[in-house]
Amino acid sequence: MVTQPELISSLNEAETNALGVWQQIKEDWIAHGRDWTKPGFRAVAVQRFGVWRMKIEPKLLRAPFSILYRALYRKIRNNYGIELPYTVELGRRVIIEHQGAIVIHGNCTIGDDSIIRQGVTLGNRYLDRPFDAPKLGARVNVGAGAKIFGNVSIGDDVSIGANAVVLCDIPAGATAVGIPAKIITSGKSAKKLE
Repeated sequence: MVTQPELISSLNEAETNALGVWQQIKEDWIAHGRDWTKPGFRAVAVQRFGVWRMKIEPKLLRAPFSILYRALYRKIRNNYGIELPYTVELGRRVIIEHQGAIVIHGNCTIGDDSIIRQGVTLGNRYLDRPFDAPKLGARVNVGAGAKIFGNVSIGDDVSIGANAVVLCDIPAGATAVGIPAKIITSGKSAKKLE
């Protein structure tokens, strides 16, 4: 039996797949304040282009687009300090607010309407598990300098404070702060994540 969250997730995925690459980029441009010069918008646009070019068959026709993608990816990484590979499952209207020291693991999932700020790392935790990566729900607000490591799930509508180090799952609607991250409940008390 399919649960309601799984159904909504599959509908959102189908809706995203129905959008063309230019429609997705236009949505991202609007989400970034209609400013094409923002490094975050440019990084997201290059990621969308990278995903699109993988749909081109045969590989021989894809080759020039792959060369262009790799050049653009390296330019974004080297000039703006934003590593956002095409293998990331990127939701709609994801905003990268600022540039600098943003590293996102290629196996990450980032939900719709999420915000990533400068200095954020979404990566693996253990050397013997290189493919473990965080999965962010929709509308996740990741503060500057936050680190999220390992195969953790971050629920919808979560806020992660600046410089927090998240090593465990965070339930939907929570706020996590500190090193290691603690969930703040009702703004007064905190519970350490174990």
